[in-house]
Amino acid sequence: AMAGEGGVYRLRCSLVGHGQDVRGLARGLFPQGGFVSVSRDRTARLWVPDGLNRGFTEMHCMSGHSNFVSCVCIIPPSDLCPRGLIATGGNDHSICIFTVDNPAPLYVLKGHKNTVCSLSSGKFGTLLSGSWDTTAKVWLNDRCMMTLQGHTAAIWAVKILPEQGLMLTGSADKTIKLWKAGRCERTFTGHEDCVRGLAILSEMEFLSCANDASVRRWQISGECLQVYYGHTNYIYSISVFPQCRDFVTTGEDRSLRIWKQGECAQTIRLPAQSVWCCCVLDNGDIVVGASDGIIRVFTESLERTASAEEIQAFENELSQASIDPKTGDLGDINADDLPGREHLKDPGMRDGQTRLIKDNGKVEAYQWSVSEARWIKIGDVVGSSGATQQTSGKVLFEGKEYDYVFTIDVNEGGPSYKLPYNITDDPWLTAYNFLQKNDLNPMFLDQVAKFIMDNTKGQTLLSTSAQFSDPFTGAGRYVPGSSSGSNTIPAADPFTGNICSMSDTLLHCWNFLYFLYVGMDAYQSAAAKVENIYFPKKDAVTFDQANPTQILGKLKELNGSASEEHKLTEDDLIILEKLLSATCNTSAETPTPQQLQTLWRAVNWPEDIVFPALDILRLSLRHPTVNEKFCSEKDHVQLIILLLKFLNPKGKQANQLLALRAFCNCFIGQAGQKLMMEQRDEIMTQAIEMKSGNNKNIHIALATLTLNYAVCLHKVNNLEGKAQCLSVISTVMEFVQDLEAVFRLLVALGTLISDDTNAVQLAKSLGVDSQIKKYASVSEPAKVKECCRFVLNLL
Repeated sequence: AMAGEGGVYRLRCSLVGHGQDVRGLARGLFPQGGFVSVSRDRTARLWVPDGLNRGFTEMHCMSGHSNFVSCVCIIPPSDLCPRGLIATGGNDHSICIFTVDNPAPLYVLKGHKNTVCSLSSGKFGTLLSGSWDTTAKVWLNDRCMMTLQGHTAAIWAVKILPEQGLMLTGSADKTIKLWKAGRCERTFTGHEDCVRGLAILSEMEFLSCANDASVRRWQISGECLQVYYGHTNYIYSISVFPQCRDFVTTGEDRSLRIWKQGECAQTIRLPAQSVWCCCVLDNGDIVVGASDGIIRVFTESLERTASAEEIQAFENELSQASIDPKTGDLGDINADDLPGREHLKDPGMRDGQTRLIKDNGKVEAYQWSVSEARWIKIGDVVGSSGATQQTSGKVLFEGKEYDYVFTIDVNEGGPSYKLPYNITDDPWLTAYNFLQKNDLNPMFLDQVAKFIMDNTKGQTLLSTSAQFSDPFTGAGRYVPGSSSGSNTIPAADPFTGNICSMSDTLLHCWNFLYFLYVGMDAYQSAAAKVENIYFPKKDAVTFDQANPTQILGKLKELNGSASEEHKLTEDDLIILEKLLSATCNTSAETPTPQQLQTLWRAVNWPEDIVFPALDILRLSLRHPTVNEKFCSEKDHVQLIILLLKFLNPKGKQANQLLALRAFCNCFIGQAGQKLMMEQRDEIMTQAIEMKSGNNKNIHIALATLTLNYAVCLHKVNNLEGKAQCLSVISTVMEFVQDLEAVFRLLVALGTLISDDTNAVQLAKSLGVDSQIKKYASVSEPAKVKECCRFVLNLL
């Protein structure tokens, strides 16, 4: 029976298998009628219909993630994989791709820098992933084709639309964005909180659900057509019935809601606080996953409905659930004003209506079922004794989930700071990062770390079913309703989470570091066998070519046309001539402060005449005295502001070129190197804008800047910096024609990924290898081909 036949959904079966919260569900393609579930217990499970009765059997359990698994989707069949593939995303920042008949991953996609919490598949094997790192990535097979950047907070939901090249992303920044071929075409605003789910109705329409407890229907053109209200708390997931416009939603108000013709036609309460996910099977049955680790399937079909005993058992479980009044799911409750059991004699007005009664001093919650014309008990409402803490989904900070979010007051009367913490984090590292981020005195390190440890210990570890315990993330989590008011949990802190011992966490860190170092050595020795003269490059590349006579001639000529306020005197010109000869090594003199002041006046000339002065600056920066002076703590801000001003896509090409070359020459001195690394993010972001021109000299300078960054990053091994550099190389590679620029980008790439397996993975995930393959067959210059082959060997 399809939705829309007016039937009522009843329990079909309850499936126990996962050890913790079920966080994602997807309708399976093979075997038919099945589905896949993923959980905080780090596994994915494939379920198939059990022919003999109304249930499902677990066909196999897939493992590949080192942390919680948070989302799943099915990749449609292809010639290569006739049964399709299963993709899962996790808190370990990776995406595992499985075949339907193997419990180990076929391959793993790496590239996101934080939890992957949403996946969607499209035609031709494309996969779209959304992450807490605020980006979405488009993958083709095992390669990242593009990164969608524009959201300012975690991306919780992604969907590929039926029309080619169109994609949707929903974020904790409260917006939804429509992307075409990797560019943001439109932003949809209207939700008042974190967007959590998306579902496609047609080529022209889609639905979204959010933490503001509303569902919205949108037109691709940008218009919001309708808002649906019904839930009383966060809505986590939304799923559409096949071949019609009806849909289902689940959320933090313990409910599954079935919407028909735009109305909430049925509300099914579950004995778990967070109903994380839902999916609709081909036959219209609804599968839901919740924080109690149990999967439940509901059906309209009488043949598939569970036996009377099973339904009774489900209702008993529901009636014994504890409902925390603080969630607000039942409105404001004043126990003294509640009626007694006689209140249940009056029938309800609509399906899913809740009614509270007081019986022997206990508050009970009931829900009206239209189809059965009776009140069904959905739980006991407990006081605020701390017996039912909120589930993990409640602790959102900057759009991400944490086990804890502490409020820290550093100074009395001063501002308070939020400190997010996961049980899997190292308290010392968390404390250090917290102090850095908020620019607080490092003296507080011991205090903050101790505060974290004191406030996260002594939790009861109760797993919902199997006593699953893991040395790195702790065991199952504290289960709401099971502590019977024990005081092992700090009563003042309404967050959940569990504890693993510090020594385990530290052991994990040391193992990881040890692996990195050992892994790198092994890598180096293997690569050393072949003679590679190109990379890793150890020193910066500078622009040294100079014709002082020509530069001074141009400077004098333009000085003639300069306005009075900018005009240089004859003495000034002689001073600059001396500076040039001092910095171009034609004299043994050291540049003087007077010479540098005169140069600074000249480089602040108007844009149309400044280029000869910029050229003198470019050459002077190679001299240790000038490098030290202009890049020092005191003066560097002005230098950066000045040079970035010239990296304006609309500016003069001569200025763009000389500013890029000046940046490259900064790398020659210690002070310059330090400055360039500190300002890396801003300089690279501006410099990449120079890619689209067709000036080969600008492209060579841009490639050289990237190469000099690669040289520094190779020494300090900063993966975030390497990721930025790799993405610049990958982007610029698409634009450059000149083979010298290509060669310098290849050397930069080789230097970045040498001796670093993480960087190799990152480069692979960006699909750089497929971008550069064509250069392996270039005949002239031979260095391009040779360098390219060395890089490909590493990839």
